[in-house]
Amino acid sequence: MANDASTVFDLVILGGGSGGYAAALRGAQLGLDVALIEKNKLGGTCLHNGCIPTKALLHAGEIADQARESEQFGIKATFDGIDMAGVHKYKDDVISGLYKGLQGLVASRKVTYIEGEGKLSSPTSVDVNGQRVQGRHVLLATGSVPKSLPGLEIDGDRIISSDHALTLDRVPKSAIVLGGGVIGVEFASAWKSFGTDVTIVEGLKHLVPVEDENSSKLLERAFRKRGINFSLGAFFEKAEYTNDGVKVTLANGKEFEAELLLVAIGRGPVSQGLGYEEQGVAMDRGYVLVDEYMQTNVPTISAVGDLVPTLQLAHVGFAEGMLVAERLAGLKTVPIDYDGVPRVTYCHPEVASVGITEAKAKEVYGADKVVALKYNLAGNGKSKILKTAGEIKLVQVKDGAVVGVHMVGDRMGEQVGEAQLIYNWEALPAEVAQLIHAHPTQNEAMGEAHLALAGKPLHSHD
Repeated sequence: MANDASTVFDLVILGGGSGGYAAALRGAQLGLDVALIEKNKLGGTCLHNGCIPTKALLHAGEIADQARESEQFGIKATFDGIDMAGVHKYKDDVISGLYKGLQGLVASRKVTYIEGEGKLSSPTSVDVNGQRVQGRHVLLATGSVPKSLPGLEIDGDRIISSDHALTLDRVPKSAIVLGGGVIGVEFASAWKSFGTDVTIVEGLKHLVPVEDENSSKLLERAFRKRGINFSLGAFFEKAEYTNDGVKVTLANGKEFEAELLLVAIGRGPVSQGLGYEEQGVAMDRGYVLVDEYMQTNVPTISAVGDLVPTLQLAHVGFAEGMLVAERLAGLKTVPIDYDGVPRVTYCHPEVASVGITEAKAKEVYGADKVVALKYNLAGNGKSKILKTAGEIKLVQVKDGAVVGVHMVGDRMGEQVGEAQLIYNWEALPAEVAQLIHAHPTQNEAMGEAHLALAGKPLHSHD
């Protein structure tokens, strides 16, 4: 179809990652004629270099930890080491199965899929493979790549990005992780489970600094217990090769040496050289600027996913892509409340949250109008069975709705669904307290926390 100059699609999408393919699938479902252009593999970063492979590594690490610690459950097992080839086969099999399923979905919806490197050539067209693909509307969804710092060259040898870390053929003896955000703590957690001596360097005063401070402190305590080292509050200055590794120097003069340096300071948008600015699309530091309906300043162009300055999460990309498709199909759409998006960091223990932090709530509503309650997982039967520690923290507007749910503990990512409903439906603690939660489950801790906040605690002290 792309070779037929008379074909004008309803929607031409540049980028087949989470945001792009979600828009393609939803658009086709709603009767739009869709072309989807991707230079690499359908599924983008999340499927091939992000969410899925990192979580597979983390689960493999969890299995290693369980083997080491099996005797505390009365099980005699031996741990003989990590077979990285086997780990990669497991990881790649997961990716492969999902990739084939996604290809089948796109084909079944009759989306015109074009493999090649596209470039925006007008407000209504993308050039790819020497052909011009015309559309009534264009969606930019070109995603992101790992970032670095000025003077810090990621060479793929001793100084690596998350992309390189996902394909390492060995378990490094030691590693410095530059960045204590989601990517950094997840790799630090997985590597520690594999047997690596890990040090995280974070310039801000806490790990996972965008989370509630209580969650950060709980994670730091857990990491200390696991033997994961970290340096907080001093920024990176330089990195240099040593005889057998890398030396990192911080602004305060502290030095750290290790076999590898993983640069995990975040991801930047892929937007250079793609024709965006030439076509008049408003940009800021490489990001494409959009309104609450994901529309750019050019009426025929929208943008979603990591390319725009919203939360860099695959599920945010899904939602943004679907929003654009529904808007173009004439459906009534509602802007995304980004505070209401669930956020999970899949380290051990997991950190999960929905809504705003206690500090933000005090800023918005006033310190005297905010109530916070912490429910310790030590009082939760299933958590004790799993031998996980942590807390569920609720942030409430006094006599009003719960505006923040912040959780630390193994499997807390699986509890974030109910937390999302509580926040987004503006539930009162007494309303959640009326719901009966299954016993014994970790989900029960959510109910217990709301019982306590409603003034009728059961398995916790007044």
